[in-house]
Amino acid sequence: MAPATVTAAAPSAPAAVWAAGTRAYFVITAPNDTAGAKSAIATNGGSVFASYDAIGVIVAHSTSATFAATMRGVSGVQQVGATRTSDVPADAYNPAIPASPAQTTTTLTETNRWDMTQIKADQAWAVTTGSSSVVVGVLDTGVDDAHQDLAPNFDATDSVSCAYGKADTRTGAWRPVGDHGTHVAGTIAAAKNGKGVVGVAPGVKIAAVRVAEPSTSLFFAENTVCGFMWSGDHGFKVTNNSYYTDPWQFNCPDNVDQAAIIEGVKRATAYAEGKGVLNVAAAGNSNYNLASKSTDSESPNDSTPTNRTISNACLDIPTELPGVVTVAAMGNGNVKASYSNFGNGVIDVAAPGGDGSSGVYSTIPGGKYGNMNGTSMASPHVAGVAALLASQNPTDTPAQLRAKLSSQANDVACPSDTRCTGTTTNNAFFGEGQVDALKAVGVVVPPGKYFENLADVAIPDNTTVTSSITVSGVTGNAPTTLKVGVNIVHTYRGDLVISLVAPDGSVYLLEDFVNSDSTANVNKTYTVNASSEVANGTWKLRVQDVASQDTGKIDAWNLTF
Repeated sequence: MAPATVTAAAPSAPAAVWAAGTRAYFVITAPNDTAGAKSAIATNGGSVFASYDAIGVIVAHSTSATFAATMRGVSGVQQVGATRTSDVPADAYNPAIPASPAQTTTTLTETNRWDMTQIKADQAWAVTTGSSSVVVGVLDTGVDDAHQDLAPNFDATDSVSCAYGKADTRTGAWRPVGDHGTHVAGTIAAAKNGKGVVGVAPGVKIAAVRVAEPSTSLFFAENTVCGFMWSGDHGFKVTNNSYYTDPWQFNCPDNVDQAAIIEGVKRATAYAEGKGVLNVAAAGNSNYNLASKSTDSESPNDSTPTNRTISNACLDIPTELPGVVTVAAMGNGNVKASYSNFGNGVIDVAAPGGDGSSGVYSTIPGGKYGNMNGTSMASPHVAGVAALLASQNPTDTPAQLRAKLSSQANDVACPSDTRCTGTTTNNAFFGEGQVDALKAVGVVVPPGKYFENLADVAIPDNTTVTSSITVSGVTGNAPTTLKVGVNIVHTYRGDLVISLVAPDGSVYLLEDFVNSDSTANVNKTYTVNASSEVANGTWKLRVQDVASQDTGKIDAWNLTF
């Protein structure tokens, strides 16, 4: 299982009733040429449980031990493979709808969290929180649609259960069978409503696509195919996939069953991308070099795992499939998370996933909140940034969004660790670097001429405080259009007088708010003619609080030359 920690009509009647020993198979044909295979399935001891004709993938069930071998000899059938090593549960034929969790009202208020400040999401929100026309599909264990921080952004119309490999559109079928999916959803798009937490893109919509099965929380191949097909057909812009496709941690093309799994899921991800969906996936939590595979001791996880020798031809899916954005995890700071998989040429980008006591804090079912660590937590940060990109660039293709994620990521150099091969701009641990939400919303940072200070400085009553930035490597004087970005958290900005102090002590007034301005916070960029000042040196942001009762802090500020 891949997690890092973890009135509508009923579904259509299946072609056969469940029986003990029922196994699931992919029967793969040419796209839109499934009729002959379906007929052969019926005459060879099987039944069609679901069919994705557009990609030529049929989900078949059979109790016959010879079903797969027989079907491989049928004209027009390209591949046949078992998708699990255990029986299909009886629940597949009459799935229960998960109960809606009882809700608890939170007393928590939104605060800046380390993971959001690390990718500058808190600064991006001052520009945009994302577009409500952008839908992110959370392919996971289900989402608590009634959660106070998710309900404002939840898209019930486009939510579904894909457990067992067939879309179940009944109301609530998408509900959680574990905490994992709700936690992921909150990182992507928890509402900016003053409660609990804020997601990376709090203005976009979330759709739940439950691909995990209730008794095991496993993500079998037919479930993921259903999820990607649903995502493509329902106009999602982004999907988040914080799992690997069970029961094989790695699927190897020299195994006839696993080869069919690879082909089926690959066709489904390609279908979704062809419909305009950018697929984002977690790299995995085994501290494993995906660019140098040798062993797998965790598969199959639905029966008895064995030790097996593998090669780089074996794939962790969906994360290693073409077009899928592969995400590694970082801890608090520019460091690899201890558990994160890695691999030069495999990892695309990195994002906060938490490590040890610095967990990612997000929503969990029942109106609650909690910490989790994992690449499962890193991937939704990237999905959220991708959603902001899609909001700002609504006509971009998945390939264009993927390129922007990479080009706007901030380079993270390798530490002193021989496993981290590559360059500062693209390496085994961090790929193209850590994603940047501020750049995603269109704040262009000229290379080498942008300086910032993210350290908090308290602003007490009736006090003057400063925060410093040391500028170096800039030739000559400052420009006539020096940009000063200011992010101050304060409960009454009418108390504030904000100035820029040049290295020689010259003071440039940025703003003296009128005393009656009761608005909270300052998120503005000021333009200063500082052409008489030498650029290099220590610049200061000076903030005066000229009244009592309301206080705050300098949250961040920057200079662009």
